Amino acid sequence: MNLRPLHDRVIIKRLDNETKTASGIVIPETAAEKPDQGEILAVGTGKKDESGKVIPLDVKVGDRVLFGKYAGQTVKVDGNELLVMREEDIMAVVQK
Repeated sequence: MNLRPLHDRVIIKRLDNETKTASGIVIPETAAEKPDQGEILAVGTGKKDESGKVIPLDVKVGDRVLFGKYAGQTVKVDGNELLVMREEDIMAVVQK
């Protein structure tokens, strides 16, 4: 991937949601909600404070994260739909 996010931004690929319920009902793609989990593909260098010192990000490439349903900006790169968002829009890191 040829994207390098700036400052405190990250690039996220949404993880696929289950298309079948626990009882076996198949959910059509048009009725399915957008997933609110994703994997971080790239991170920026960090945000600058008032004195100009760079504060590094708490997340890293490969982290699985939770974010708001409408968080970030959707972009298409090489046919893949990706999200660009600020680190502050990430709600949690999913521990494995």
